[in-house]
Amino acid sequence: MLTRPATYSAMTERVRRLFGTAPCRLQVAALPWREGESGVEIMLITSRDTGRWVLPKGWPEAREALCEAAAREAGEEAGLRGKVSHLEAGRYFYAKVLASGEEVPCEVLVFPLHVDRVADRWKEKRARTRKWVGATEAVQMLNEPDLCQIIAGFCAAPHKFA
Repeated sequence: MLTRPATYSAMTERVRRLFGTAPCRLQVAALPWREGESGVEIMLITSRDTGRWVLPKGWPEAREALCEAAAREAGEEAGLRGKVSHLEAGRYFYAKVLASGEEVPCEVLVFPLHVDRVADRWKEKRARTRKWVGATEAVQMLNEPDLCQIIAGFCAAPHKFA
């Protein structure tokens, strides 16, 4: 039987309180990282609609491994390639606003991507800005507290996900 960390049930309960009984939709996110002069750096990108800082994320496609879907999103949204971990760094919940204005609860699984190539041109270049930042700056730029905890935990021991 698959068991989840104790914090998962606390998060699940928080989601139930926030969204009621509506089922969550599953998304995946890449946590693009590299070794910088001052330690681990994370690549953040802007969202297309609001311009806030986020990780590359999206919907998995049919029969696609979740970690590979996260790597694909990093390529499409930020022009990044590298080695994606099969181990998730964590998961968080948020409310995605659809084009109709409807809010849908989403659970996002976050997979580290050790970046080894950054493209000059990529699919969504005109729609997004990207930026390498240290862990402390990333946490200050993001709006999701649970994602900030995932990033802080990951940056403390990135190589355990290799």
